[in-house]
Amino acid sequence: MNLAQSFKENNSIRLGLTAETWQEAVHKAVEPLIDSGAVTEDYYDAIIQSTEEYGPYYILMPGMAMPHAQAGVGVNKDSFALITLTKPVTFSDGKEVSVLLTLAAKSAAIHTTVAIPQIIALFELDNAIQRLLDCHSAEEVLAMVEESKNSPYLEGMDLDN
Repeated sequence: MNLAQSFKENNSIRLGLTAETWQEAVHKAVEPLIDSGAVTEDYYDAIIQSTEEYGPYYILMPGMAMPHAQAGVGVNKDSFALITLTKPVTFSDGKEVSVLLTLAAKSAAIHTTVAIPQIIALFELDNAIQRLLDCHSAEEVLAMVEESKNSPYLEGMDLDN
């Protein structure tokens, strides 16, 4: 599961969106994957249900969330989507988020072995959140993903397949 390849295959980068609530933001973050057929609406429902039960466990750093639910539920294929918001939404724990990177995986192993290292690599770039918010095109986001491939987190991973 390659981050850049998934973004391209699913046309799943959407920039400069607006959302009034965290639920709306999560829906917009899952929508590109619903549109491409990678996931069903059930996946969105599973994320909301899980968030209501456990809180926003997928806020990984200030300003950034990785919405996901239990592997396999409503997931047709492993995929990623990324959205940016013009103004942050506030989650139930009071944290504000303006970049959401959705992860949909058919197996739990994909989360830890393939997906998480690529996401860490992207967000460890200097000023990653602000840089993503400043992107005006999918190509600019993809250039950041390409830049992140030099990360030590991705050493030994074959991301060209």
